[in-house]
Amino acid sequence: MSRYPSSAWRSFKPVTSAPVRAVPARACRVLGLDPGSQRTGFGVVDCDAAGVRHVASGCINVTGEEFILRLRRIFDAVQQLVAEHRPGEVAIERVFVHKNPDSALKLGQARGAALCAAVGGGASMHEYAPRAIKLAVTGYGAAEKPQVAQMVVTLLNLERRPAADAADALAVARARQEARPGWAKAFRQRKRKRRSKGKATGNT
Repeated sequence: MSRYPSSAWRSFKPVTSAPVRAVPARACRVLGLDPGSQRTGFGVVDCDAAGVRHVASGCINVTGEEFILRLRRIFDAVQQLVAEHRPGEVAIERVFVHKNPDSALKLGQARGAALCAAVGGGASMHEYAPRAIKLAVTGYGAAEKPQVAQMVVTLLNLERRPAADAADALAVARARQEARPGWAKAFRQRKRKRRSKGKATGNT
């Protein structure tokens, strides 16, 4: 009995997997968060095949209150942001090891409050390490905060540099855009179109 469903071994054609198709970049609104126990930065951007566009950004300042009240204010503020902007994805910076255990604990609790509020609207959640965020924005994983903030201004065509926490949140959102399926291919195609258009204009 033949091992394969063919008339002869010469006509046997092994089954091959279907070719992998590139996933086209789809439009999506991303909420970037830079959580903190006193200030939580946020940045909202729209991502599509054409690039990224700034929608809103700012800082949730909860300094000067009891810690439990800070958590409640962070939760309420992020929940309000989600209700207003309705992001499809939420990007947040991954917690790093802090030298002070008490500060690390408070940061983790503030981060948890922000996350619970953010994903309550059904958005998917994505985490990125600080180095990955800097690499996505500046091309250098050890970039300083001023460098990141300046690149955020350049990439999003902002009129002025946002506050530090807001700039960090926008950088997180930008990192999410870099990682979105199909975006890299769409970016290359857009770049080629611009070059072709520039050459055509120069020839006329």
